[in-house]
Amino acid sequence: MIKLILHGCNGKMGQTVVGAANTNPDIRIVAGIDKYSGNKSNPFPVYERFSDMTEQGDVILDFSSPSALPDLLEYAKKGKTPLVIATTGLSDQDMEQIRQASKEIAIFQAANMALGVNLMYELVNQAASVLGERFDIEIIEKHHNQKADSPSGTAYSLAEAANKAFLNSRHYVYGRHSKSDKRSKDEIGIHSIRGGTIAGEHSVLFAGPDETLEITHQAQSKQIFALGALTAVQYLAGKKTGLYNMKDIMLDQNAVTNIHTNNEEAMITVNCDSDDPTFAAKIFGKLAQQDIVIDLISQTVPENGGFRLSFTLPQQEQDHAMQILEKCKVGDSSVKANTCSDITRLTVEGPGMERQPGVAAKVFEIMAEQDIRVKMISTSETKIAVILPRQDEKRAVESILEAFHL
Repeated sequence: MIKLILHGCNGKMGQTVVGAANTNPDIRIVAGIDKYSGNKSNPFPVYERFSDMTEQGDVILDFSSPSALPDLLEYAKKGKTPLVIATTGLSDQDMEQIRQASKEIAIFQAANMALGVNLMYELVNQAASVLGERFDIEIIEKHHNQKADSPSGTAYSLAEAANKAFLNSRHYVYGRHSKSDKRSKDEIGIHSIRGGTIAGEHSVLFAGPDETLEITHQAQSKQIFALGALTAVQYLAGKKTGLYNMKDIMLDQNAVTNIHTNNEEAMITVNCDSDDPTFAAKIFGKLAQQDIVIDLISQTVPENGGFRLSFTLPQQEQDHAMQILEKCKVGDSSVKANTCSDITRLTVEGPGMERQPGVAAKVFEIMAEQDIRVKMISTSETKIAVILPRQDEKRAVESILEAFHL
């Protein structure tokens, strides 16, 4: 059970968190801090200042205002208490204070606690990278008429996500009132709308020659922000130092998200007695001249010298590649090649692999438990590919699905 201190408990978001926490069996709010009583009936004691509070918490969740940040950081550092900051409207100076404090305590800070918005950051960055200079970028954010800060922290984060694609070379223009000059290519427009009870809506418009692309996220209620904040509380509990955000949660929760197989590849293994270090370059050069596409590659040096090279390629290219290799020579040494087409390529993917050690070890442990002989392995930060006998495909897939709860 995580004991939570809620800073800003009597505000609208604070009260939404209270309701959400009541349905979470792993979190209990032990105390609240709020300088406004608000005539709220909370199931925990509420204090105006941290200095008045006697309860101890495992994590502090902050939904207050930027002006309260200095006292909040001071209290958290004094008690070495992990801190989740969900307050918006933070300045560059505020963020620097947070970065410095994260050297002493664990801090989770996000301009928006909704999972969809944090995925949107990635999508906007990818879109900006692909669409490039030909598309103008405009950001429109809409919120209820009680929101004080403008533009929203999320809008600014979306602008930063897009600007990364241009090496942060674009500047921000906030609204276009009283402007009489044309829009320049090196700007990102940011616009705010306030009205009614809009929980939150953010759109990024990419406007190019004769086409537009718009990426939009709509919050239907404040509940998604409260649930996201409580997820951050559970994530941060027990951590000592460091600055974290929603991307850390997304990566840690999604170590493996997908597996797929390919039965349309063949594997060729090439042996050569030569010690020529250009062996691989010559082999692949000859194949490339014939437009043969190579996929996975593995090279080893046998104990008795020479080279052994294995690679995969489309099955329809198998015979052509073998014909080329039969005519190959490296120095005075001939090349011996053999092929195998009764194979399956099994690929395990997940954005969180780079953050969670042991995924590859778990995959190989599964192969060993099932007595599956792996012919070739390729790994990257977010992907593991293994070549195995086709007869073992079904057992391998079922075992991995079960092990990673897919």
